[in-house]
Amino acid sequence: MAEQKNADSREVSMEKITSLAKRRGFVFQSSEIYGGQAGAWDYGPLGIELKNRIQRFWWKEMTQLHDDIVGLDAAILMHPKVWEASGHVSNFTDPLVDCKKCKSRFRADLIDEKKLAAKTCPECGGELTDTRKFNLMFKTNIGPVDDGSGQIYLRPETAQGIYVNYKNIVQSNRMKIPFGIAQVGKAFRNEIVTKNFIFRTCEFEQMEMQYFVKPGDDEKFFEYWRDQRWKYFEKLGVRMDKLRWHQHGKDELAHYAKDAYDIEYEFPMGWKELEGVHNRTDFDLKRHQEVSGKDMQYIDQDNGNERYVPYIVETSAGLTRQMLMILCDAYDEEKVADKGNDDDWRTVMRFHPALAPITVAVLPLMKKDGLAELAQDIRASLKEDYATDYDQAGAIGRRYRRQDEAGTPFCVTVDYDSKEDGTVTVRERDSMEQKRVHKDELLSYIRDRIKNYKRA
Repeated sequence: MAEQKNADSREVSMEKITSLAKRRGFVFQSSEIYGGQAGAWDYGPLGIELKNRIQRFWWKEMTQLHDDIVGLDAAILMHPKVWEASGHVSNFTDPLVDCKKCKSRFRADLIDEKKLAAKTCPECGGELTDTRKFNLMFKTNIGPVDDGSGQIYLRPETAQGIYVNYKNIVQSNRMKIPFGIAQVGKAFRNEIVTKNFIFRTCEFEQMEMQYFVKPGDDEKFFEYWRDQRWKYFEKLGVRMDKLRWHQHGKDELAHYAKDAYDIEYEFPMGWKELEGVHNRTDFDLKRHQEVSGKDMQYIDQDNGNERYVPYIVETSAGLTRQMLMILCDAYDEEKVADKGNDDDWRTVMRFHPALAPITVAVLPLMKKDGLAELAQDIRASLKEDYATDYDQAGAIGRRYRRQDEAGTPFCVTVDYDSKEDGTVTVRERDSMEQKRVHKDELLSYIRDRIKNYKRA
């Protein structure tokens, strides 16, 4: 990522993101007490809240705000023939090479072409093995005997669960084309190389929507969904100058795709794919029709019972990757020159208030004289509507800084005037401005500030 130009802010790095993520309870290394498990991460108290809020934001955008999209939660374990029909058994592979000297393992397509041709390790200069295909699907066994007859796969994507249920949803919910099916769920890929924190992992969550359209209308809806997905990130409150489109070239297109675009984000490690919009044509439904023997045609009753296999426009995003993007985008180190100290900095997570793991922190100025009890009462009045925190330990300035690191947009300070006139101090995270608000007006005040939030 290019260094931030503002002299009152500092550059963001993955090291800073991972350090804050652990320190504040966003993300932990899986099985850390045993040395950690590569490619696996655990989401702590703030992390699971942030992840769930991103998921709900996406789900609302797809299903609540689109009358023609319904939801699905398909099983992780599916009939093995699903993956034969989709091409995953034969084609879902990465090219793999190993270094005979340092024992490092690489994806061959990510090594410089000259070094690969010379079989030279990019790390130590040692000799590389021949390139071989490596299937990314995890295999397991179902049933009491592990003799190979019960071999089954952990799904590498959620889309196939939508395709095999498409006719069920058309019939049970009387869906008419064009319509979409949305799903959020776990997927598993035996990645050769997992790196960059939670960017690429073996276990992850996908947020996918498959939109079924009449053949010939696919290009129109492809452009519609490109526009919709761009607007989604505007609503999410991220810096739009950190996003760009990348169209897949002929050498990048999947065999089933007519057209494909990625939305890329400028992470600390450079521009990387964040989400894809793909025109998958009728490939998937026709393959399932061929292998299963079931008719996957749609009967268009509004058009003389015309029969056709729909084309599919797909939007596909990784929930955990989007969470990493939100962490990187929100992270800021700001020079505040507090109390006359010209070199005083604060670390602040500038989450959109709708995504922040904690919306409001209630802080009594002192533990005594009834301030703590009044603060707890105020917190109780906010709990039904907002995620709250309570902190009475340490100086008030230090408590503000802790909440800044957690990304809490509003801090409510209860002081001695609060006992007299019922007002409290509301401190806003981004501007650090403070305003006196009556405790009975807190709910409406915070609701209005969230609704009209604009990131500076």
